[in-house]
Amino acid sequence: MRCPSCGFEESKVIDSRSADDGSAIRRRRECLSCQNRFTTYERLGERPVIVLKSDGSQEAFDRQKLFRGLLIACAKRSIGPEKIDQLIDDIETSLRNTGITEVRSKDLGEMVLARLAGLDDVAYIRFASVYKDFKDAHEFSEALESIR
Repeated sequence: MRCPSCGFEESKVIDSRSADDGSAIRRRRECLSCQNRFTTYERLGERPVIVLKSDGSQEAFDRQKLFRGLLIACAKRSIGPEKIDQLIDDIETSLRNTGITEVRSKDLGEMVLARLAGLDDVAYIRFASVYKDFKDAHEFSEALESIR
């Protein structure tokens, strides 16, 4: 494992423990060159979930892309990054537990909205306005009525 501080390629494991409910192993390492300590995570290689876009294209599910979108929707709300991570973890777990390897972007958006509806109305409307691409105030008003 390459040291993030000096780039040396050899390190020793100081401590190992289970992480993320047993789905990963957390290892504390020490660089054999500069003695810098750092943490690595070992996870089982999984097949990526493919998102089928509305234009017919496909892309691998990108957790960071979803995180950024939710972070914008939740800006200035009482929803911290940990809560957003939990929401995304819940969606990923749901997809993997059902064995789904492909999901339509529309279905993924609905999964996010279902979870945001119970979390924060303003974040829900913000996310919905981008996801559903509201064309006018009437569509916006309908979305507001749906969460009441």
